Parts: sequence; C-alpha cells; structure tokens
Amino acid sequence: MLRDNQAPLAKPLADARAPKMIAHLSGTLLSKQATSVIVDVGGVGYEVAIPLSTFYELGETGSAVQLRVYTHVREDVIQLYGFKTARERELFLQLISVNGVGPGLAIKLLSGMNADEMIASIRTNNLVRLVSIPGVGRKTAERLVVDVRDKVAALSSPALEEEFAAKAAGREVTHDSMRNDALSALSNLGYQRSAAENAVKSALDEGGELSVEMILRRSLRSLAKA
Repeated sequence: MLRDNQAPLAKPLADARAPKMIAHLSGTLLSKQATSVIVDVGGVGYEVAIPLSTFYELGETGSAVQLRVYTHVREDVIQLYGFKTARERELFLQLISVNGVGPGLAIKLLSGMNADEMIASIRTNNLVRLVSIPGVGRKTAERLVVDVRDKVAALSSPALEEEFAAKAAGREVTHDSMRNDALSALSNLGYQRSAAENAVKSALDEGGELSVEMILRRSLRSLAKA
C-alpha cells in the first residue's frame, strides 16, 4: 500500500520488450556469399539475407557497405533481409504483401531477375518469365500480376518507362499499319467498309502473334459466318 507522499511506480510501456526494427545498416563487409552477408557495425556482426541483385553490387570483403534492411519477426526468430537500394527494398515489400509470397520466395524472385525486369514482368503480365523462377507457380505469378501490377508502376525507373512508351508506340503504329492494309485488301475484295471494319476489329481483339495475313484469315472467316 502506498503512503500519501509516495508516488506510484511508472508502468513499463506495453511494447518495451518488442524487438526493435532494423531498417538500415552501415558498416564493414566481413563476409559475403551469394545469399547472405555479415556486416560489422561497431563491433557487432549482423547476418543479413540478400538477393543476387544486391550481391552483384557489393564490394570486396573489408569494404564499406550500406544496406537497406527489412526485419522479419516470426515467433522467436528474427531474420534480416538486406538490399542495396531503397527501391529494391520497397519492391520486396510489395512482393511479400501478396498472399503466398513470404520473404524467402521474394528473395528468390529478386535473385531471378533485377528490379526493372521484375517490374516489367509484372506490369506486362509475363507469366512465363515469372514461373521460370524456381518456387514460383502459375497461381502465384497470377496473384503477383493482379495484386501489385499498379503498385509497382510507381517503382519503375525513367529508362524503363521510356522503353514501355516506345514499345507501346511501336505496337500502335504496327497495329494501325496492319489494320489499314487488311481493310484495303478487304475493300479490294468487294466487302463493305463497315463489315470489313467489324471483322478486322474482331481479328485484332483475338490477340496473339499478328500479321496482315493472320488478320485477313480471321476477318474472312468472320465475314463468311455473317
């Protein structure tokens, strides 16, 4: 029981024993392997899991190193994941936000391709490229595309955006050219303009590898059914 002049003891904060999240390490590279490094920070060695994309950018053992870090806490295990750039770390965070993608698989994804390749594969729905990485099945690849396609656009580099724009422009010019050639050919064959336009549009909507010959075959098949 407290006396009148005795102050109550301060209660410890609820999160006083919670593990502190490490977000950045700066120190000396003690050792490095393809999948992990040890960084000496003030005499303390931190073992950090890394993707190959980061491994390629590291200096030699004994050199200074800085890593952006994600601290993963699971039961009584604390694992650090390190990245050369903040952009790479943010991409990692987007990947692990997808159902079924844990930190280990996200590291494999970033080891299978660099950040620009990963962003491009997700944004262009390149499932073939994604499932070529060990441990990534089709369902996981599809979830990546659906869940983070719009989010990773913000992480795209200016060079990658220029490439996307150039490819998009190239596709538009190519499609317009093939469309016009196909319409011209159908007009020469005696088909009405409106019917030819509808048939060509249906042919283009089928997608796949396109050529004037392919568009004409599809269009003629469609017109024959009309």
